[in-house]
Amino acid sequence: MATVVLMVAGSLIGGPIGGAVGGLAGNAIDHAILRPKGREGPRLTELRVQTSSYGTQIPRIFGTMRVAGSVIWATDLIEHRTSRGGGKGKPSTTEYSYTASFAVALSARPILGVGRIWADGKLLRGAAGDFKARTGFRLHVGSEDQAPDPLIASIEGTIATPAHRGIAYAVFEDLALGDFGNRIPSLTFEVIGDAGPQTADAIAREIAGDLLDTPEAMVPLMGFAASGASVRAVLETLAGAAGGWFRAEVGKLTLLGARDGAARALDDAGAGAERGVRRRRDIAAADSAPQTVTLAYYEPARDYQAGIQRATRPGAGQRESRVELAAAIDAASAKALAETILQRLDIERERRTLALPWRLLSIRPGERVTIAGAAGIWRVDQWRLEGMVLLLECVAVAPGMLITGASGGRVLSTPDLPAGETALHIFELPPLGAPVSVPRLAIAAAGTGPGWRSAALLLSEDDGASWSPIGGTAPPAILGTVVTPPGAAPSHLEDRRNHLVVELANGAMVLHDADPAAMAAGANLAMVGDELLQFARATPLGERRWTLDGLWRGRRGTEAAIATQATGDRFVLLDAGALVTRDLPATVVGRSVRVFAQGLGEAQMAETEVSGLSVVPPSPVHLRSAERADGGADVDWVRRSRGGWDWIDGVDVPLSEEFERYQVTLVLAEGAARIVETDTARISLTAEERPAVTTIRVRQIGAQGLSAPASLSLSTSGED
Repeated sequence: MATVVLMVAGSLIGGPIGGAVGGLAGNAIDHAILRPKGREGPRLTELRVQTSSYGTQIPRIFGTMRVAGSVIWATDLIEHRTSRGGGKGKPSTTEYSYTASFAVALSARPILGVGRIWADGKLLRGAAGDFKARTGFRLHVGSEDQAPDPLIASIEGTIATPAHRGIAYAVFEDLALGDFGNRIPSLTFEVIGDAGPQTADAIAREIAGDLLDTPEAMVPLMGFAASGASVRAVLETLAGAAGGWFRAEVGKLTLLGARDGAARALDDAGAGAERGVRRRRDIAAADSAPQTVTLAYYEPARDYQAGIQRATRPGAGQRESRVELAAAIDAASAKALAETILQRLDIERERRTLALPWRLLSIRPGERVTIAGAAGIWRVDQWRLEGMVLLLECVAVAPGMLITGASGGRVLSTPDLPAGETALHIFELPPLGAPVSVPRLAIAAAGTGPGWRSAALLLSEDDGASWSPIGGTAPPAILGTVVTPPGAAPSHLEDRRNHLVVELANGAMVLHDADPAAMAAGANLAMVGDELLQFARATPLGERRWTLDGLWRGRRGTEAAIATQATGDRFVLLDAGALVTRDLPATVVGRSVRVFAQGLGEAQMAETEVSGLSVVPPSPVHLRSAERADGGADVDWVRRSRGGWDWIDGVDVPLSEEFERYQVTLVLAEGAARIVETDTARISLTAEERPAVTTIRVRQIGAQGLSAPASLSLSTSGED
C-alpha cells in the first residue's frame, strides 16, 4: 500500500523545564491520524495536581484555564516565634508560625495574567486580585525579555538565576502557612492566556506553525491546555473536539472540519464511465459503534472543575466510549459535542470504496468529496494505487455541531469576599474579669471588607523607636466609629433619653438586641471612645449605620468618660474571642503605646495612652454628708472593687487590693486644699473645719495608683 509520509520536524510542547519532544511525523494518513493508537494527548488529571518533579511537562495555555503548575523553586520553611503573656504569676507562651517563598511555572507560552488562585481548594486570591492570606506576589508573564525574579536572584545569585523567558510563572514571597498546616499548599491558578475564547483551528495553527493550514473556523474553546506526548497528539485532540480531520498537502497538513465546506465531486457512474471503474458499499454492524459517549471536560461556571456530559443512542450495542478534552467549555457545548461525536461514530459505519482512473491522483487523503448517486458529504479516509487504478476508501461525514442544552450542575464555590483595608482600635481594657497587676492592652481589628481574616501585629512601647512582633490578630471584631455621640447621662440609671449612632467597618457586621437579663450577664458591652457602655436595642439604618438605644452608661468604672465622645471615636463590641490582650509593664502608665497591623491591604497604626485604668481601683460612690449637732459633719462613701461588680445584699464586694486606704482632698473656701488619708470609708469634720470646706474629693489608694476622684459639694449636700 502506498503511503503519504509527513516529513515534519517535532517541536517542544512543554518548554525548557521538561516536556516531551513531539512531532507531526506520521506514516500514512489513515485511521491512525484520526483515531490515534498509543499516543496520549492532553489529559484532565494533568492540570489538577501540583508537581515539583524535574522534567515535568508545562502546558501551553490558550484562553483561560485552571492549572496547578509545577513548583520550580522554593526556600525552606521560615520559622517565626512570638512570646505572649508572662505577667505576674503567669507563665509566658511562645507561638510559632511559618512562611515560605516559592515559584510555580504556569504556562509554556506567554500569558496575559492570572485571575483567581486556590490553595488546597480554598480561595487564596479573589477575582479582584485580593489575597486572603498574607503573602508577597509577583507574576512573570513569560515575555522574551523578562528579567530574573529579584527574590530568587538575591538567594541563588544573579548568575545562577534563569529568567525563564517564554515561561509564565508566579512567585510567592513569605506566604503565611498557618492556614495550610504549616506546609506549602497545593495551588491551582486561573491562568488567562488570551483575551476571550480561542477557536480550535487558531490553537492548532499556533502549535504547529507553518506546518498546518486551517482555512475553516472551528468550534471556540474558552480555554485549552496544550500538553501530551507530541504535537501531533495535541492536534488530534483539537481535531476530535472540532469534529475535524486532516488533509495531506505537500509538506504540511490542512485541518478541515465543516461538513458544508467545499467538496470535490466524483462522478462514479460505474462500469459504463471508465474501464475498470467499480465501487463497493460497506455498512458495519450497528453494535460496532458505541451506544454511549461520555465527554469529560472543564467547566468554567463550576470553577473549572471536571464535568461530565453523556450522549446515548437507542438500538443495539453496549459499548461506551470516553473522550477526555482538556479544555474549558460550557455545559451546553459539552453536551452538543458529546452528541456530535456519537452521531459521527454512528454515521461513519458506512464506508464506500471507489475505483477511479489514475488521472485522478490529485485527490488527496482527507479530501472532502461528493459521490454521484450517494447522499451527503464524504471524506477520503484511505487511498492506494493498484494497477494504475486509484482506489479510494471514503467514509460518511456527519453534520456539524448539534445544538442542545445541558446543565453542569451546581457548585458550592468558596465565597470570594473582599478583605478591604484593616480597621484597628486599641485601648486599655477596663477590669472585666479577675483583677490584673499590670496594665492590660486590648487590640481589636477587622476589615472594611467581609473577607478580612487577620493581620500581623507589632507593638512599640517607646513612641515608635523600636517595635516587637506580638503575633496576629484575633478573629474579626465588630467595630466601627461614632457618628452621633450619646451625650451626658447618669451612670446609675438606664439612659432612655439619649441614643448612639455608629457606623460599622463593613456591611457584613450585625448588632443584636439584648433583654435586661442578658445585659446583666454582660451582653452588648461596647467601648465607645473611652466609655464602656451597654445597649438594649440595635436598629439598622442602612449604609452600615446603626442606632443604639436603652443605654447603660459608664460601666466598670468608666463613668468619668461619659459625654467625652466625639464623631469619629472608636466603637468596639467587646467579645473575648475577638480581642487580643497584651500585658504591659507598669512603667508605661502615663505614656502612649502604639500598635502596627499589617494585613492584606495597607498597614494601619493605632495609638492610645495608658492611664492605669486596668490596674487602679474604681472611684468610690454614694458620697454622703451628715450634719452633727455640734456643728461638725460626718462624710462616708461606698467602696467599689476591681474584683466584684455585682451588688449583693448583705455582702460587701471583695477588696481586690493589698490594703484599704483612701486619699481625701478637702477643698477650702479660699481655694486652698488639704489632703488627708484614712483607712476607713468615712471622715469626720470638726465644727471648726466644716464651714471652711466646700468640696470633698475621695480617691481609693491602690497598689498601682489612685482611683479617679469622687466629689461631694458640701454647699449643696448633694452627690455628684
